Amino acid sequence: MATIPSLPSRDDVLRMARSTTDITGQLLDTAGNITRIAINTFDPRDGSGQEVLRVLRQTTAELAEASASPQAQEAFYRIVDTLTRLGTSGAPLAVHPVSRPAQALLTALGDSLLPVLDAVEPAVEEFATALGDLAEALSPLLPAGAGLAAGILLALTPVIRSAAEVLRDSSPELRRIADALTAALAPLMPLQVALAERAAGAGAGVVRASLQPLADLTEAAAATAKAAGPVLVAGEELLVAGLEHLQPLLLAGASRAGRVARAAAVRVSAAASPAAEPGVVVSVAAV
Repeated sequence: MATIPSLPSRDDVLRMARSTTDITGQLLDTAGNITRIAINTFDPRDGSGQEVLRVLRQTTAELAEASASPQAQEAFYRIVDTLTRLGTSGAPLAVHPVSRPAQALLTALGDSLLPVLDAVEPAVEEFATALGDLAEALSPLLPAGAGLAAGILLALTPVIRSAAEVLRDSSPELRRIADALTAALAPLMPLQVALAERAAGAGAGVVRASLQPLADLTEAAAATAKAAGPVLVAGEELLVAGLEHLQPLLLAGASRAGRVARAAAVRVSAAASPAAEPGVVVSVAAV
């Protein structure tokens, strides 16, 4: 006889109600934002609504004309046929006995990972916020990085095209290489499987034997770190104080180096492009 499942506790009911309320509020906010965007887009007062409707009519007409072609109809038929085959062949896998270990594995992973995710959620949110601030601070460098990436891609395109042509012309040789490798490695696979099983057994024995000493060592290290905690904190405070004292010197050195670099640039520019009037010399002295 099947057992009657236990009723949820008061905390579980409150948690589910709070989660449902939060999700409902988020959905309502999203719906409000979508409605506001639609109203602002199709508002006839600023003249943009009629233009949007005209663009939509033109786009719809072009899509209808393009989808009515025989090529588009053939492509749609092939897509539907492929999805149907995938669904027909993949549906039995969900109830096949082979899928039960995978389902059990996913359940175990979910049960063990949920507490970990709940524990690291504040740290992940803080890291994401800091990463967003860093990306916003580095935003002036993004155009230069994009230009550099585009230049690298343009420089690599001829190399990749040449490599593709060489590999296309050498397809018989590549097939011979693949056949030779397959013929050489096929007899070795059973031996590799046996060696892997022996290595797994030996590794499991080593892990079992080393876990107890490792646990003792970890406990001793934790106790040592706990005892040396005040010393580490004092060392960190000394390091931070030293950096604070070095900061003015570093700033002054960087400022002086910048002035020297600007003066050198002006001198080089004056030497490379002399003034039109003779006798005029541009000179900048570093302070």
